[in-house]
Amino acid sequence: MMHRETLRVPEERVAVIVGRNGRVRKRVEKLTNTKISVSPDGVVTITNPPNSEDPVMAWKARDMIRAMGRGFSPKRALSLIDEDARLIIISLRELVGNSVSQLKRVAGRIIGENGRSRRVIEETTETMISIYGKTVSLIGVDPGLEYATRAVTMLIDGAPHGSVYKYLEKMRREMNRQQSELWTSDL
Repeated sequence: MMHRETLRVPEERVAVIVGRNGRVRKRVEKLTNTKISVSPDGVVTITNPPNSEDPVMAWKARDMIRAMGRGFSPKRALSLIDEDARLIIISLRELVGNSVSQLKRVAGRIIGENGRSRRVIEETTETMISIYGKTVSLIGVDPGLEYATRAVTMLIDGAPHGSVYKYLEKMRREMNRQQSELWTSDL
């Protein structure tokens, strides 16, 4: 059965999605066994061929396109091919309203001084974060993605950066403990 999905991306991101000589689009098509058409005004159509063995690949292609549309580089967006990787998009407009000053303030809290908050969240949870327009998007694998999403939500809700960093350190210790248990159970 053929699967077709249409989505819209910001016009200024179309060139990133297509890439030089169509390279990025072709790479996504090859990785996901889909056909992708991109119009200059940002309408993207993803088609999964009828003989496709894996319909999930159309969703992977959709998430890669959405990630590039939300400000991620093609390289970062293509990491979504990993079967455990997920994309989460948080609408700041829904959480803080349409006030431009509020949106800027919240985006600034997430980014932090010289990008520190964003960097700490990304490094501690092994995720990637993009703040673009009125959204914050995250790419990663659980449990890190879950912890990063919680940290971003805490910042949006006005929690002090120190509290968020303490939470992240606690979660990092938990992630390390889980990983060491995996290693010892494999031996």
